[in-house]
Amino acid sequence: MRAIGQDGFGGPEVLKVVEVERPRPGPAEVLVRVHAAGVNPTDSWHRASGGLAGAVVRLGWDVSGVVEAVGPGVTTLAPGDEVFGLPRHPLPAGTYAEYVTSPARHLVRKPAGLTHVQAAALPLAGLTAWQALTDVADVRPGARVLVHAAAGGVGHLAVQIAKARGAHVIGTARAAKHDFLRGLGADELVDYTGTDFETAVAPVDVVLDTIGGAYGPRSLRTLRPGGTVVSLASPAEASLADQARPLGLNAAFMIVEADQGGMREIAALAAAGALVPTIDTVLPLEHAAKAHELADGRRTTGKIVLSVTD
Repeated sequence: MRAIGQDGFGGPEVLKVVEVERPRPGPAEVLVRVHAAGVNPTDSWHRASGGLAGAVVRLGWDVSGVVEAVGPGVTTLAPGDEVFGLPRHPLPAGTYAEYVTSPARHLVRKPAGLTHVQAAALPLAGLTAWQALTDVADVRPGARVLVHAAAGGVGHLAVQIAKARGAHVIGTARAAKHDFLRGLGADELVDYTGTDFETAVAPVDVVLDTIGGAYGPRSLRTLRPGGTVVSLASPAEASLADQARPLGLNAAFMIVEADQGGMREIAALAAAGALVPTIDTVLPLEHAAKAHELADGRRTTGKIVLSVTD
């Protein structure tokens, strides 16, 4: 089968099409014929440095496709089922390929109203937003939620998830993206290029920080007593908790995990039309390097997706 590989670390140019053996599903696994694979910032990080493990891995975690075969013991899925999910994360999955194996319970059935491209845009970014807002921050109706980089891959889904949970949502983004975010339900918007969000935003209950650096400490200043900053930026942001605690605030760094329960919630929201991924660019598998060039530029609105099977 065709897949995307790399011989070493570096820029997008290290990515190339390779021929590899088609995998076989093991116990409790399924083989998925990949129709589309999402592109995420963590893919670029692993391409350039190997991530936390510092090792070359086959890239890609988001997947949408059709079950081709099932391994021993699988009872939840059958050949022919259309599925999507986040196999194995944070361990390597290798969804930039024509076929991929996955634990059966890391996948859920794709809503009929979603294309494979749309479905492939949801798992990693959608689960990240879901786990941050529900499992970590426990967002409830009436909460005030600030989402940084609200037009990005995680951000635009976080806006919709927070709204679905009854929150008042504030987003930071360039002015050119404000109309887009209002269309997703954002209640307030801050142009970070010309406005200091610390002074522009009234106290909030939750901040979702997708940027890191100074944004974490600055976001603490926007919180109500007992409020929470959830950082997605880097393990170094774990020290934010030490800054938050003496102030009567909370801070946490999280890494998204494969989560069938969360995927079912995302599928239900998508089926109801309450969670709609915005697709910035769709490229064929062999143009993975171009997809990474676009992703590295950090100017996309929504998600980049690789189309593997037309």
